[in-house]
Amino acid sequence: MWTPTEEEKYGVVICSFRGSVPQGLVLEIGETVQILEKCEGWYRGVSTKKPNIKGIFPANYIHLKKAIVSNRGQYETVVPLEDSIVTEVTATLQEWASLWKQLYVKHKVDLFYKLRHVMNELIDLRRQLLSGHLTQDQVREVKRHITVRLDWGNEHLGLDLVPRKDFEVVDSDQISVSDLYKMHLSSRQSVQQSTSQVDTMRPRHGETCRMPVPHHFFLSLKSFTYNTIGEDTDVFFSLYDMREGKQISERFLVRLNKNGGPRNPEKIERMCALFTDLSSKDMKRDLYIIAHVIRIGRMLLNDSKKGPAHLHYRRPYGCAVLSILDVLQSLTELKEEKDFVLKVYTCNNESEWSQIHENIIRKSSAKYSAPSASHGLIISLQLLRGDMEQIRRENPMTFNRGLAITRKLGFPDVIMPGDIRNDLYLTLEKGDFERGGKSVQKNIEVTMYVLYADGEILKDCISLGSGEPNRSSYHSFVLYHSNSPRWGEIIKLPIPIDRFRGSHLRFEFRHCSTKDKGEKKLFGFAFSPLMRDDGTTLSDDIHELYVYKCDENSTFNNHALYLGLPCCKEDYSGCPNIPSSLIFQRSTKESFFISTQLSSTKLTQNVDLLALLKWKAFPDRIMDILGRLRHVNGEEIVKFLQDILDTLFVILDDNTEKYGLLVFQSLVFIINLLRDIKYFHFRPVMDTYIQKHFAGALAYKELIRCLKWYMDCSAELIRQDHIQEAMRALEYLFKFIVQSRILYSRATCGMEEEQFRSSIQELFQSIRFVLSLDSRNSETLLFTQAALLNSFPTIFDELLQMFTVQEVAEFVRGTLGSMPSTVHIGQSMDVVKLQSIARTVDSRLFSFSESRRILLPVVLHHIHLHLRQQKELLICSGILGSIFSIIKTSSLGEYVSCLLSLLRQMCDTHYQHLLDNFQSKDELKEFLLKIFCVFRNLMKMSVFPRDWMVMRLLTSNIIVTTVQYLSSALHKNFTETDFDFKVWNSYFSLAVLFINQPSLQLEIITSSKRKKILDKYGDMRVMMAYELFSMWQNLGEHKIHFIPGMIGPFLGVTLVPQPEVRNIMIPIFHDMMDWEQRKNGNFKQVEAELIDKLDSMVSEGKGDESYRELFGLLLLEKVEQETWRETGISFVTSVTRLMERLLDYRDCMKGEETENKKIGCTVNLMNFYKSEINKEEMYIRYIHKLCDMHLQAENYTEAAFTLLLYCELLQWEERPLREFLHYPSQTEWQRKEGLCRKIIHYFNKGKSWEFGIPLCRELACQYESLYDYQSLSWIRKMEASYYDNIMEQQRLEPEFFRVGFYGRKFPFFLRNKEYVCRGHDYERLEAFQQRMLSEFPQAVAMQHPNHPDDAILQCDAQYLQIYAVTPIPDYVDVLQMDRVPDRVKSFYRVNNVRKFRYDRPFHKGPKDKENEFKSLWIERTTLTLTHSLPGISRWFEVERRELVEVSPLENAIQVVENKNQELRALISQYQHKQVHSNINLLSMCLNGVIDAAVNGGIARYQEAFFDKDYITKHPGDAEKITQLKELMQEQVHILGVGLAVHEKFVHPEMRPLHKKLIDQFQMMRASLYHEFPGLDKLSPACSGTSTPRGNVLASHSPMSPESMKMTHRHSPMNLMGTGRHSSSSLSSHASSEAGNVVMLGDSNMGEAPEDLYHHMQASPSSSSLSSTHSAPSQMITSAPSSARDKYRHAREMMLLLPTHRDRPSSAMYPAAILENGQLPNFQRALFQQVVGACKPCSDPNLSVAEKAVPAAPSSWSLDSGAREAQPFLSAHTGCILAPPVPPRSLLHGHYSLHFDAFHHPLGDTPPALPARTLRKSPLHPIPASPTSPQSGLDGSNSTLSGSASSGVSSLSESNFGHSSEAPPRTDTMDSMPSQAWNADEDLEPPYLPVHYSLSESAVLDSIKAQPCRSHSAPGCVIPQDPMDPPALPPKPYHPRLPALEHDEGVLLREEAERPRGLHRKASLPPGSVKEEQARMAWEHGRGEQ
Repeated sequence: MWTPTEEEKYGVVICSFRGSVPQGLVLEIGETVQILEKCEGWYRGVSTKKPNIKGIFPANYIHLKKAIVSNRGQYETVVPLEDSIVTEVTATLQEWASLWKQLYVKHKVDLFYKLRHVMNELIDLRRQLLSGHLTQDQVREVKRHITVRLDWGNEHLGLDLVPRKDFEVVDSDQISVSDLYKMHLSSRQSVQQSTSQVDTMRPRHGETCRMPVPHHFFLSLKSFTYNTIGEDTDVFFSLYDMREGKQISERFLVRLNKNGGPRNPEKIERMCALFTDLSSKDMKRDLYIIAHVIRIGRMLLNDSKKGPAHLHYRRPYGCAVLSILDVLQSLTELKEEKDFVLKVYTCNNESEWSQIHENIIRKSSAKYSAPSASHGLIISLQLLRGDMEQIRRENPMTFNRGLAITRKLGFPDVIMPGDIRNDLYLTLEKGDFERGGKSVQKNIEVTMYVLYADGEILKDCISLGSGEPNRSSYHSFVLYHSNSPRWGEIIKLPIPIDRFRGSHLRFEFRHCSTKDKGEKKLFGFAFSPLMRDDGTTLSDDIHELYVYKCDENSTFNNHALYLGLPCCKEDYSGCPNIPSSLIFQRSTKESFFISTQLSSTKLTQNVDLLALLKWKAFPDRIMDILGRLRHVNGEEIVKFLQDILDTLFVILDDNTEKYGLLVFQSLVFIINLLRDIKYFHFRPVMDTYIQKHFAGALAYKELIRCLKWYMDCSAELIRQDHIQEAMRALEYLFKFIVQSRILYSRATCGMEEEQFRSSIQELFQSIRFVLSLDSRNSETLLFTQAALLNSFPTIFDELLQMFTVQEVAEFVRGTLGSMPSTVHIGQSMDVVKLQSIARTVDSRLFSFSESRRILLPVVLHHIHLHLRQQKELLICSGILGSIFSIIKTSSLGEYVSCLLSLLRQMCDTHYQHLLDNFQSKDELKEFLLKIFCVFRNLMKMSVFPRDWMVMRLLTSNIIVTTVQYLSSALHKNFTETDFDFKVWNSYFSLAVLFINQPSLQLEIITSSKRKKILDKYGDMRVMMAYELFSMWQNLGEHKIHFIPGMIGPFLGVTLVPQPEVRNIMIPIFHDMMDWEQRKNGNFKQVEAELIDKLDSMVSEGKGDESYRELFGLLLLEKVEQETWRETGISFVTSVTRLMERLLDYRDCMKGEETENKKIGCTVNLMNFYKSEINKEEMYIRYIHKLCDMHLQAENYTEAAFTLLLYCELLQWEERPLREFLHYPSQTEWQRKEGLCRKIIHYFNKGKSWEFGIPLCRELACQYESLYDYQSLSWIRKMEASYYDNIMEQQRLEPEFFRVGFYGRKFPFFLRNKEYVCRGHDYERLEAFQQRMLSEFPQAVAMQHPNHPDDAILQCDAQYLQIYAVTPIPDYVDVLQMDRVPDRVKSFYRVNNVRKFRYDRPFHKGPKDKENEFKSLWIERTTLTLTHSLPGISRWFEVERRELVEVSPLENAIQVVENKNQELRALISQYQHKQVHSNINLLSMCLNGVIDAAVNGGIARYQEAFFDKDYITKHPGDAEKITQLKELMQEQVHILGVGLAVHEKFVHPEMRPLHKKLIDQFQMMRASLYHEFPGLDKLSPACSGTSTPRGNVLASHSPMSPESMKMTHRHSPMNLMGTGRHSSSSLSSHASSEAGNVVMLGDSNMGEAPEDLYHHMQASPSSSSLSSTHSAPSQMITSAPSSARDKYRHAREMMLLLPTHRDRPSSAMYPAAILENGQLPNFQRALFQQVVGACKPCSDPNLSVAEKAVPAAPSSWSLDSGAREAQPFLSAHTGCILAPPVPPRSLLHGHYSLHFDAFHHPLGDTPPALPARTLRKSPLHPIPASPTSPQSGLDGSNSTLSGSASSGVSSLSESNFGHSSEAPPRTDTMDSMPSQAWNADEDLEPPYLPVHYSLSESAVLDSIKAQPCRSHSAPGCVIPQDPMDPPALPPKPYHPRLPALEHDEGVLLREEAERPRGLHRKASLPPGSVKEEQARMAWEHGRGEQ
């Protein structure tokens, strides 16, 4: 049963709870919870972090705290009952925690560590407060420390300043505004004091000195690993300075038992020490940690006979060292303990034991032995920084481990006044003893005691080392057989001060026998008193003590017996007559040495100091004693500071005239001693002395006299060291003078006041005199003046005790005015002078307005001098800043706080009374304007600093309350007839500024702080918004006055991220639209202003998606009720859509987005401004933003097109234009001219010269009309250079990619849209896809090309669909023209392109496993873009999609026809060039076609389409079937001619290949014989008869030009271009196309095309020339490539390659073919390859990820080729119709195939190709797949039929005219006449020549839009509309005379228009005439070339 809690209301989570139960509340450790109910060990409540979420949690996870509950019940509030400063610390630490982590992320490491340190301190201080064990004084001190640290952290983290009173936060409701303001000021000052670390030339009085931070080493002994000692050991650790050769610290002692553990069991894990008080200087010394190991046991470790077992000796064992410098870096970085292993070395000779550590450090290895592996000390070290109290607070656990404090020998750098210490360090140095008749040397042990005057042994006054308790006696270690032992062991003697005088040390010397008895025989002793007779202690030096003989029977009971003896040489001289009958006789041959060092704050070793303190005992030595004070050590002086000062002033009073100057000098010396940083902390001691103990009432007279005398002497003396010291001591001298005068005045009731004032005035005259001296020639005087100026500002506070502010100001003015006015004294003096002025301005004196009136003129005079000379500007600006801040602080802030206090006290009646008292409306208006103006200024940062959050919130609360009272007066008096725009505008401006002020934006502050503010004040923005809306409604018809002026400000208010404010303010825009509609009939002003302001405000970061939705929702709701709702809805919708784009744009710009995203977003926004809301200025702004982005991305062509948009808006007129963006004021003509020039320049950089040429012409026209011939000449030259560039410079053709962006996570401008993108140079599909995925890292690449369904379109994700597409060029006319160079055509194939296509093969209906071609269709998609590419972006959206399906039969027709064209092209080249030296290309091509046909390629088509069943089922395909038959017949004829050409040029060694080709050709004819009777007559050259080959050649005649022209005119291919390829690299399109093609042949017929297509593998893109992009799918491959394109590409890329002889033999540069033309064996084997049946090439819709799953092609080939032997052949020939294979080494001479094969002179003309009859066909051309290569080498290559390389171009391109030696020929072969040839003279209708196009794409698009890179028709052909199909020629053997006559008529007319080379001879037959004509034209063309 859940019951409400009574007491358990508030608690802290002490264990995290994961909320793993139903209704469980997730809690983190440290959270606070408010408890509402309880039930059986569970609580129900809320976390204060998330007060809206209630849940249950275990009661035992909560630590309950007392709390005050108010308003009990559902809405109760709980406040913890604890000290408010504890609560504040808790809240502050929680707030700092997240900010602290961010410091590390932002690399603010220094602040990160400082803040961590402060946070740990705060946690510790909070723990102390909560402990409840502190006294009231301690609580106050802890609270002071806490507040200083809180304020420091808030300051450095940029958080709010917290006003405090008595260390606690003040409640602004409980105090006045003035008091609150003053508390802010005091808090600010305390923060500045706590954070100020400015260290000037010397610390000024009243400032905290930057105390040097001491360092401490924490050392912990983990273990001592050894196995051979077997005895107890003492390990002594100390710090050793190698350079000085001495220890600098006490020793830390660890006592271990024989097992290596601590002898005291309580010491386990507590063997640690802290070496303290190391200065920064010490850290730079060559320090080492020294560990001496002393064993305690037998005399000899390995000899049990030496010494009895019951006697234990301290014996040296070993030593270890560790260099501090070596480990300091790692310790500094680590900030925690780090372990080290120290090897323990043993000493080879015990006599050198005292130097073993030095020998180890010097690596004198002969003197010590290396340890065994098991010997070593394992220690851990940690470096700590800070004073001891701080270290103790930060590391409580360390101090709880029984830490041994190990002090530095001597005093630390800073001696704290309360540090009382009295330690005497004694070092046992050495001894020299007699052998004493022994045969061997002694084993000497020294025993030491400390005895008091009465002979009592002092207990516990000897310390061997820290970490172990003190003892009463000391036993030295024993060195074996050594009469001259050297110990070097330091012992600390902490003797109480009261026992020091009279005590002495006694040293007893014993010989330790190693015999069985093991006696220790006493043989002598020495002693030394601790204090001398003169009262000084034993001096810090080495002392040689006398050794006195004695034996065991001697008694020391009566110590007086030996104390009367001399202890040392100095003592001996004091008592010369020593009776010889004494018991103890001195051993003159023996000696003993010790050294001492005293560290005491109470005892002195200095005789001079002692003499000064006891000066009355030596009255005649006073002069000498005062003179020797300078030589006393500073440590001694500060220890006895008060006593020394008292003595000096007593001496001064005793005899002023005699001792005055000496006392003054001594006083100056002591004052300057305290300037030393080492003694700086004794300055408070001096201050306390002056205030409480100083009693020299007459001293001021002598001090003033001496000081004046020093200053007056400064002009004469050459050495001024003592004067400069006095100047530096000026501050404390004045303290003594003023205090002395105050004492005298008290004692005498103010007597001699005038004399004192006049003496001070005379002193100031002397000061002015010193400063006025010319010091340019005296460096000494310069230093004196500098010392005086440095000290001068410190005396002001002292003078203010005796003089008025005005008097002191006059002193200072006179002094500053006496400084030279020149700036050329010297730079250092200028700096000192200005620093003195700066400190004067910063002093308390300057804060008085009375003094400022006096001082400002002289201060500004000196600043003006320096500013005019431009000297020391930084210091001058600082002084001015201080002046301004003082003036502002002392006036404005206080006035404001008074005003706010007044307003806060006012209530309704007060306001009513105030408003009623105004006599007129003008007075009221003036009051309202002034108070509104004051309020606006108050909300600016200038009045209150940014971090005065409490003050600013209180101010805002007072303002909003006051405005509510004043708004009614405004409405009442200035609305109706007395409407006043100025007052209303002031009111609205105030309201807008109020809502937008940063201190009220609660969204950006922490939740806890937000809750406090809301609880205290509510959301004041909402209150003001309601007031603003109410006043707007009260305006009535006067609203029109604020349209459009207030639209921007109100829009800014609605963009505040507060939902309620938005709901209140957005409807005002509807009101504005309505009022403007009423007045003007439209709301154009509202529309224009809203759009302008919206753009700028959103780009500033205001607004969000929720604002856009709310804006549209609220306004549409209002607008729908209006009569003008149509225009209103349209406007609101437009603005909403604009906001959508603006938000996208802002997100893109501010994020680390890629250039593509930013460009796309900008284009989207720019188009919106132009097309939808027609904002020309905004449109132009974004044009320039877009242009800048393109330039940054180096998209120069796109940048030019972007600027062209602006250029097109301008006219060639003289209209003046205003200054805009970066354009100056100029005429429209000038701006347009400048733009044109810039655009031309960008087109030039982007190599788009064709686009720049029209602009050149336009400019030329303008220049010509103005007769500006100079500019005209320049632009004409520019145009000419562009033509040269077009013809000479290489340009790469880009790839195009279609990208679909699906899913709601994409930006609005991309969401669920598809684009076509123009790729970068050399960029293939894989690279493009990777780029897109990197730009959209959250996106998933879709693996299929199908259009996505609604689930993907509407999901909250990102999907990318990418594949390559083929461009369909618009400039078909250019591509059809003859003689147009390929470089020109290349440009038009890929530019100004708006249509693109891609193909996808699929099966329709049942699939025939025997012959899949029956059901294999192609789906062709054509994409139309919104704009042509290139344009203002690299990508544009797809506007329209068209989809058609191509039947299997149409595809077969295409393939066969393409292959025929390729064969014609290649054979024609060999016919005309007679390239007999290299017939490889032709051999491969013929082999591929014949081999494929023989092995079943064409037979598959026969089976599929000539079958009776197919013909019966498809009666409509009869004409197409006939067309396919004709094409097959034609192929036989072409092959016959090809074989004849081949026979003429074939190499003798290749004859077997030729014979094989002839045999296979006969088999091919035989296979087709049954289908086509009479086929054997068509090719006599290849018939089975024994016709001589010569006859075969003679029987062919060349094709006539007329027949060629008819072919051009009527062939379905005449308008077709070739498929394109990428020119990105020499191997750029190789493997991408190699993997897309499948063969026709018997070998693979058993496998269905789809099956094979699923098993294709992409060749790795590594070593082979054809493997750069080995993607099997059409989504990766480029478009099909024509032979001409490929040859051009190869030719262009050859320019980048080394020459043949220079190329390495590698995959990239294959070795050349053998010189004798013989092919290597593997190449010969190439022709024996038989490849499989024609299979489909890859699916265009596969992604990169599906390389292993290629798809079928869009066209099918009939030939086969060598697939594996020559993978390189695919490099320039489109695609290989076979699965891609791994890269193999390339054939030798690959490039020579391209370039060298056609360079031989023409020989006998070979037989021409058989011409085809014209025929018509309803066949729709089937364009090539955009990404699948068309008809590759061994199946679908559009260039070569077999496995030849792509170096060969088509007949129509005449690329055989190119040579690698000569410049490339740019005209085309189409323009040349060719030989006509008839295969059979008896045939009635002779074969007509056909235009041989290069690729399938030539066939594919004769009806549709033309493909990119289509080949041109001959020059005489009139291009037809690409959308209308050309008439097809009639079928062979079926005369269609009307069509033929028509065509012939056209051709005759065209022929008549052409120039003729020769007149026709009558004697020649028609055929001969044509031959002669062709020959003459050919020779003419060669000559021209």
